[in-house]
Amino acid sequence: MEQPERPTSAPSPPPPQLFSRAAVAASCVGFVLIGALQALYGPSIPALRDTYGLSPSAAGLGLSAHFIGGVMGVLVFDRLFGRIGNRRLLGWSYLLMAGGAAGFALAPTWPLALGLALLAGLGFGGIDYGLNQLFAVGFGHRSAAMLNILNAHFGIGAVLGPALIGLVGAANYPAVFLGFAALTLPLLLCLAGVRDEAPPRGGDAETGAGTSADGGTSAGGHTSGARRRVRARSLTTILGAFVVLYVLHVAIESGVGGWEPTHLETIGYGASTAASATSAFWLMMTVGRFLAAPLALRWSAPAIIAVSCAGMTGCLLLAAIPAAAPYAYAGAGLFIAPIFPTGLPWLLRAAPRAHRAGALVMAASMVGGVTAPPALGKAIELAGVRAVPLILCAVSAVCLITTGWLIRAASPSVLPTPPASGQAAPGTRSDETAPATPSDETAPATRDQQGRPRR
Repeated sequence: MEQPERPTSAPSPPPPQLFSRAAVAASCVGFVLIGALQALYGPSIPALRDTYGLSPSAAGLGLSAHFIGGVMGVLVFDRLFGRIGNRRLLGWSYLLMAGGAAGFALAPTWPLALGLALLAGLGFGGIDYGLNQLFAVGFGHRSAAMLNILNAHFGIGAVLGPALIGLVGAANYPAVFLGFAALTLPLLLCLAGVRDEAPPRGGDAETGAGTSADGGTSAGGHTSGARRRVRARSLTTILGAFVVLYVLHVAIESGVGGWEPTHLETIGYGASTAASATSAFWLMMTVGRFLAAPLALRWSAPAIIAVSCAGMTGCLLLAAIPAAAPYAYAGAGLFIAPIFPTGLPWLLRAAPRAHRAGALVMAASMVGGVTAPPALGKAIELAGVRAVPLILCAVSAVCLITTGWLIRAASPSVLPTPPASGQAAPGTRSDETAPATPSDETAPATRDQQGRPRR
C-alpha cells in the first residue's frame, strides 16, 4: 500500500525547475527595473512641467497612467495565464514596458506621453503579476521566502531610480528612461530558463480532484449543492478579507511615504531630517523583505503576517511621540515589508479554487495605491497633520483584525470539506490543490500553515 503513495511525491522535482538559476537572477533584475520605473515619474515632474508646460496636477497624471496600465496588465496577464506560454507572456510584458518607457522619454506631446506611460504600465503589471504568480507556485514551501527576495529587489529599484534622477538632474529624465528601456531588453535572453508550461493555480486544480470533491457524488445532489453554496460564500468572504488586507496595507505604505515628511516637520524636525527619515522607511522595507526570507522557511505565512501587522500597529502608535517618531516610522517599514509577498502563497492555499484570486488581490492593491492617498489626505485635513500616525495606526489595527479573522476562517477545520467517501481520490480535500501542484504543498505542509512554525 505504501508503494502506490510514492508517486504522489514524484512531482517534487518540477518546482525548482520552473526557473533556472539564471532566470531567477534575471527575474530579480526585472523587479529592480520595475521598481525604478515606478519611482522615476515623481522626480521627473519638474522637467515634465517645463517640457510640456503642465500644471503640477497634470504632470502627476504620468504616474496615474502608469498605475492604470499596471491594473490592466495584471488583468490581461491573468486572463492569458495558462493559455499562452510563460515565456511569451513575460517576453511581451518586457517589450511593452521597454517600448512604453522609451516612447515616454521621446514623446513630442503630453497626451502621447500619457498613452505611452499607460503602455509601459501595461508591461509593468504583466511582469509584476506574472513573476509574483509564478514564484508563488514554483518553489513549494520556499515560495514565501523567494517572493520576499523577489520583492526586496523592487525596493532596491525604488531607491535607485530617484537617486539616479538626482544624480543626472531632472532635465535629463529622457536619458534615464531610455537607459532603463535598454536594460530591460537583455532580460529577454534569460526567459529560456523559465518553464513554458504554466503550473496549476489553486483554481486550476479543479479539473481533477476538485470536481469529484465538490459535486461528483452519488449520495445526494441536494447535500453536495448546499455544500457548494456554503463553500462559495466562504470563499467570497475570504477573498474579500484578503482584498481588505492588501488595500489597507498599501494605503499605510503610501500614507507613510507621502505624509511622514510633513508630519515630522510639523512636530519640529528639519526638512533634511524628515527627508532622511522617509528614505529610511523605504530602505527598511527593502531590508525587511530580505530578513523575512529565512523566517518564511521556518514560520507559517499567517504567523509572519500577524506579527507584521501587530508590529506595524505598535510602531505607528509610537510615532505619535515626537522624540520616537523617525525611528518608529523606520520600524513600521520593517514590519510592513513581508505582508505583500508572504500573503500571496497564503492566499493560494486559503482559496485554492479561486481562479482569479491573485489577480483580484494584486489589482486591488494597485487601485488602493491610487485611491488611498486622497482618502487619507481628507482624513488628515479634518484631524490635522499631528494625527497622521494615529490615523495610520487605526488603519493598521484593521489590518491586524482582518489577519486574525483570516487565520480562523482559512483554517481547514473551519472551511467546509467534502464527505469522506470511498470513491474520493487522495488529495481531494477542499483545502488542497490537485496532485499536479508542487509536492511541497502537500496536506501536512498545508496544515502547518495555520499559524504554527514549520517543522
